[in-house]
Amino acid sequence: MIEYTLISDDADLTTRCDLLKTEKELAFDLEADSMHHFKEKVCLIQVADSTDSFLVDPLAINDLSALGPVFEDPAITKVFHGADFDIRSLDRDFNIHINNLFDTEIACRFLGIQKRSLAALLEKHFGLHVDKRFQKTDWSIRPLSKEMISYSVNDVAYLLELRQILTKRLTDAGRLAWAEEEFEIQTRVRYENNGNDPLFLKFKGAGKMGRRSLAVLEKLLKLRQKIANEKDRPLFKVMGSESITQMATSRPESLNQLKQTRALSPRQLDMYGNHCVKAITQGLELPEKELPVYPRRRTPGVAMEVPERIRALKQMRISASNRTGIEPGVLINNTLITAIAIAAPKNIDDLKQVNGIRNWQMEALTDDILRTLRMCA
Repeated sequence: MIEYTLISDDADLTTRCDLLKTEKELAFDLEADSMHHFKEKVCLIQVADSTDSFLVDPLAINDLSALGPVFEDPAITKVFHGADFDIRSLDRDFNIHINNLFDTEIACRFLGIQKRSLAALLEKHFGLHVDKRFQKTDWSIRPLSKEMISYSVNDVAYLLELRQILTKRLTDAGRLAWAEEEFEIQTRVRYENNGNDPLFLKFKGAGKMGRRSLAVLEKLLKLRQKIANEKDRPLFKVMGSESITQMATSRPESLNQLKQTRALSPRQLDMYGNHCVKAITQGLELPEKELPVYPRRRTPGVAMEVPERIRALKQMRISASNRTGIEPGVLINNTLITAIAIAAPKNIDDLKQVNGIRNWQMEALTDDILRTLRMCA
């Protein structure tokens, strides 16, 4: 196993962070416990510098603020793989933000690498086999097993070298600046806690339900959240989304009717059946004027030519993807295609004004986009 140091008290963390301030680049990863607990938290922070790997135990350390200046120092490159979750988690748990990011997963997108999981990259470049079972382990368990430590250390031990490999390839391809623009945009994401919003807004399939079913759905989701909180269990381990959907649409009004739907297992029926029937009844009894409405985005009036432009731009995207080796959805997503189709820019200056377009997309696609739109005119 790779040599490492475990930091589990405030003084050691402060000392280590003082040393890290002299580094030019650092590799990071986080482990959390979302698969096992209702309220997700960061349970381990892995760090690698130019000579050493070490683990920070947030469950043992009272004050993580010493890490803040390290993460926020623009002179130090922070190397992550798939940093979105990590950045949001650092913001949520410690109010820590990142400057100067290199995201190896984003880098892979610009190189057209399809197998870009960290496990696949470690195996390809370093011949290291990652035990995937630890991706679903409970990282709040203490003490950490030797196998868990080995897995967590390997997640960062090779990231700095991987960054060098990918940087060279990006430079050779003339796409380093493209990736760096996305890295900077990635650093701006933040944890979102819409605690006052209806739960159904983040429930898949809710937009297709009628108002009465939405009322029942909201009651069931609140019930599931309450149970999960009390049991300190993740939502999906209380009741799955398919079960919730089935109950919200069939709306059984008795325990026997609920049993007939087979939405719940016998064990779930025994534990939660009566509570579910009560929640469904509450949704059914809600006055008509109080029924929830699923919000719909108002689509501004668009020209008749817009759908044709969208189709043409999507065809253009396929051709550009084949030429660049970058996946279509990475190259330009549907939201941006629609915005361009509506704006119908006639020149470079017009295209720059389209909300959401990146500088690297301007460089890579301007000629293709403008030529496609001229053909639709």
